[in-house]
Amino acid sequence: MAFITKEKLFSKKWFIAYSLIVVGTFIMAAGFVFFITPYKIVPGGVYGISIVLHHMFGTPVGLVALAFDIPLTILGVRILGPRFGIKTVVGFVLTAVFVDLLTWIYGESPLVEGDPLLSSIFGGVLVGLGLGLIFKSKATSGGSDIVAMIISKYTKLPLGQLMIAVDSVIVLVGLVAFHDWKIPLYSLIVIFITGRVIDLVLQGVSYDKTLFIISSKPQELRDKIINDLNRGGTFIPGRGMYNNQERTLIYTVVNRREMAMLQEFVHQIDPQAFMTVINANEILGNGFKSLREKVTD
Repeated sequence: MAFITKEKLFSKKWFIAYSLIVVGTFIMAAGFVFFITPYKIVPGGVYGISIVLHHMFGTPVGLVALAFDIPLTILGVRILGPRFGIKTVVGFVLTAVFVDLLTWIYGESPLVEGDPLLSSIFGGVLVGLGLGLIFKSKATSGGSDIVAMIISKYTKLPLGQLMIAVDSVIVLVGLVAFHDWKIPLYSLIVIFITGRVIDLVLQGVSYDKTLFIISSKPQELRDKIINDLNRGGTFIPGRGMYNNQERTLIYTVVNRREMAMLQEFVHQIDPQAFMTVINANEILGNGFKSLREKVTD
C-alpha cells in the first residue's frame, strides 16, 4: 500500500486534497467542453478516444471515458498492485460527471467560434491546470497512463516514453477517424501545453537562478554572497582540465536581481572568472520554500 497516500478523514489535509480534486476536475472538464471537444481535437488519453467516439456515434464523452477508466483501473490494481487510491477514482468519476453536465448545460458549440488554434491553446491550459491540481492532491489521472504502466512492467521500457507512445497512437486514431491532418497537429499543441502547465502548477513559477562560479578569488565572492546578498553557498574543490591546477567551484542559488549584482561584482574583481547560470525550476530549503511546506501544501 506504499503507493497510496491517505489523509485522516475530515482533517485539514483531507479537505485540501479533495478540494483540489473537485476544482481540478471541473477546470479540466471546462477545457474539454468549451475548447477541445467541439473541434474534434484528440489530446490523447481516454478522453481522446471518447471524443472520437462522440463525433462518430454521438456517445456522451464523459460517460464513455468513465466506461474506459473503471475497467482500466481494476486491471491496473490486479496487475500493478494498489497504486490507485480512492482519490484517483473520485477524480475520474467527477471529471466524467462535470464533462457531461457542462455539455448538457452549455451545449456542444465551441466557446471561440472559428478559431481551433486559440481553442487548442486555452484548452491545453485548462486541462493542464486541472490535471496539475489533481496531481497536487497526490491522485493520478488513471486512464491511458495505466496502459503505459502495464506495458512498462512487462517490457521494462521507460514509462515516460510509453506514455508518449500511447497518447501518440490515440492522436493517430483521430487522424484515421476524421481524415484531417489539422486534428493531430492541434492535438499535439494541446498535449504540449498541457504538459508545460502541469509542470508550472506542480513546481510553481520561479525566477531563481543556480550559479556555478570558478574564480581565482573565491573568498571575496564568498563574502559578497553571504554578507551583501545574505545567501549561502558551497565551496566545491576541483581541478582544471587544461592546466591541472587546483580550483574552487562556488555553487549558490540567487534570484534574478541578486544574480545581476553578483555578475557585476565578479566582473569587477575577476574579469577572467567563469560562470554558469541555470534556471532553477524549484528551490527547496533555507531561504526559499521549505521542503515541509512543499510536501504539506
